[in-house]
Amino acid sequence: MAEICVTNTGLAGLVIIEPTIFGDDRGYFLEAYNTNEFKKHGLPTKFVQDNESMSKKGVLRGLHFQTNNPQGKLVRVVTGEVYDVAVDLRGNSVTYGKWAAVVLSGTNKKMFYIPPGFAHGFLVLSDEAVFTYKCTTPYDPYSDSGILYNDNDLGIEWPISEGENLLLSEKDKCLKSFSNFKTNF
Repeated sequence: MAEICVTNTGLAGLVIIEPTIFGDDRGYFLEAYNTNEFKKHGLPTKFVQDNESMSKKGVLRGLHFQTNNPQGKLVRVVTGEVYDVAVDLRGNSVTYGKWAAVVLSGTNKKMFYIPPGFAHGFLVLSDEAVFTYKCTTPYDPYSDSGILYNDNDLGIEWPISEGENLLLSEKDKCLKSFSNFKTNF
């Protein structure tokens, strides 16, 4: 069993996880998930769905969440690099409306645990990125929701270059503002 290093972000429950990497001239090995290690650090140990996406440079996905059946997500990048963001939407939280971010890459092998009650999104920084995530509850299309990635009230500092053309889905272009969001978390 390999140990993980867990770093708090300042937002309760939102943590950066760094696995132990065993490498030599042949390559590397790591445990991306180990129930006992997660339990030792007070992290969830029950995940019910694994997802994977591939996105090209400039793709911005999010900020997504589910209004009912909120999901906790353990996210990581297998290849490429993304700027990953989570926003606290928990109404009773002292950090409500605050955000934290981390660069996840196939090189640094970091993971981000995003608890239920957070919005989540990412921007692809490399030519392409393969992004995987484990979810604590299944996807529920009827409670799928989101907030605009560039909402002024949130003030997220996305690493967007001058003149860079972002690639957004039609759904993500039409998400609501943070001021129009009413929390039920």
